[in-house]
Amino acid sequence: MKKINVDTIIALFIAIFCFACNVKAQNSVNTNQGLSQKEQSIVSIAALTAKGDLPKLKTALNTGLETGLTVNEIKEVLVHLYAYCGFPRSIRGLQTLMNVLDERKAKGINETTGNSASRIDEKGSKYERGKKILGELTKTPQPDTLTGYSAFAPVIDTFLKEHLFADIFERDILTYSERELVTVSVLGTIGRVEPMLSSHLNICLNVGLTPEQLQQFVDIIRSSIGKKEAKATRSVLNEVLKNRK
Repeated sequence: MKKINVDTIIALFIAIFCFACNVKAQNSVNTNQGLSQKEQSIVSIAALTAKGDLPKLKTALNTGLETGLTVNEIKEVLVHLYAYCGFPRSIRGLQTLMNVLDERKAKGINETTGNSASRIDEKGSKYERGKKILGELTKTPQPDTLTGYSAFAPVIDTFLKEHLFADIFERDILTYSERELVTVSVLGTIGRVEPMLSSHLNICLNVGLTPEQLQQFVDIIRSSIGKKEAKATRSVLNEVLKNRK
């Protein structure tokens, strides 16, 4: 009887140890998760639209729809990126999406439209709303006195806060982290905008993306756009991560 009790206790300790190891492993996976398939598609779609590579974009759009992105989410990605690479690229992206949807419909594939943007609470001035959102993203209080390029051309500061951070970032179809993935994908693709890329990579970390996810983002830039763009983007990312430590 005594031997049975000892064996039972040993078996119990082994079970507890295995359970603890399993929980630890699960927590490790959870804290080191990569980008979801939808997030990977967002990066590819944004980067290829910014590049203007419409044949590859067509493939990426099909993949995005198949991984669960709704039509309205993809539309929002393509609309958002115009602020960083212009109307022509954005509109060509939207036209490509229209073609993809027509082709899929002809094959009998019914897409999920998804949610439309909620009505924006327009209490307070648009400038102050945009200024508040920018402060939330950067985790830095926004000064009342303009400096640098904002002081040199105050109208662009107005456009930035009222339109980009109020009109666009206030929309709720995409999360802040998804919008930042769109943004850094465009900036990493067009190149020679290191200060802006650095700023938005920091924002990515502020809104919950991990260093591992951002490294994966660079890998997608490499496979979608090219080694040169990925190398330049990784250099900026490494500097950002170094400074954050």
